[in-house]
Amino acid sequence: MAAAVPVLPCIALTGPTACGKSAAALAIARRWPVEIISVDSALVYRGMDIGTAKPTPEELAAAPHHLIDITDPLQAYSTAEFVRDARRLIGEIRARQRTPLLVGGTLLYFKALMQGLDEMPRADAAVRARIEAAARMHGWPALHAELARIDPVTAARLAPADAQRIQRALEVFEVSGQPISALQTGGQHADNPVSPGAFLSLEPASRAWLHARIAQRFDAMLATGFVDEVRRLRTRGDLHPDLPSMRCVGYRQAWEALDAAGDAPLTAAQTAALRDRGIFATRQLAKRQITWLRAMHDRVVIPGDAPDALAAVLAQVQTLMPPAGQATA
Repeated sequence: MAAAVPVLPCIALTGPTACGKSAAALAIARRWPVEIISVDSALVYRGMDIGTAKPTPEELAAAPHHLIDITDPLQAYSTAEFVRDARRLIGEIRARQRTPLLVGGTLLYFKALMQGLDEMPRADAAVRARIEAAARMHGWPALHAELARIDPVTAARLAPADAQRIQRALEVFEVSGQPISALQTGGQHADNPVSPGAFLSLEPASRAWLHARIAQRFDAMLATGFVDEVRRLRTRGDLHPDLPSMRCVGYRQAWEALDAAGDAPLTAAQTAALRDRGIFATRQLAKRQITWLRAMHDRVVIPGDAPDALAAVLAQVQTLMPPAGQATA
């Protein structure tokens, strides 16, 4: 008779940016045999290391990591591609008798993975061209305001300058007559691979605590060469600020600062302005992530700013792990 094989969970760990997800994931990896699947739309891009707070080589060595550095910044990486890749990896990791640990803050990815992909209207070039013309005339914030009128749920999740997603939401409404939020109900592959009780969310009770951590992280990015990283990306010559990669928080603001400076190094005043804009944009990202999370009622909330937050994460993971000797059905 074959030896009993433990029933391993699939665990997810999320929360707003700078809430401590990476540290918690590494603590989990030190106690259990896990493989980490990144759920982050920025970490997929090669050459974007500092501004994405990509794991260090030492952190990457602590446990196998997946879906990091898989795409060139010139290319897009879709939600559908993430779902396909994540489902494949979950199966492969379990086949190796290790626990899949999904870690990140791209809540659209989590929603699609856990609730399914929806059937959306096909792109309409004529409608898209009209929306782009309106954006050139009035600006994306004005179109975001229009989206807030017809689809306040989607508008609350998007930044006023998130051109790609605002455009798609307006396009879907014009083509279908329905807000995109009404269509995002879960469709294809609606079987949720995350185990019951295993969708863990680090959510700080204090917004001031999170804001302080965001500022500390952005200061560390600037100190370790973030501006030079963006400058190197610009010198490639094939990237531009409308690409999804360059619209990532921090990169957009740094690109604009370098545009203003021309060939000259950033002055102290320009660097300070970049810092302010970058921190503000990151705060707005965190606010949108929290809005997403509050609509995901199956999450297990752990206060990220509590002194025992890490211990609470480990205790919750312990409840999900099978007792020694437990066998599959």
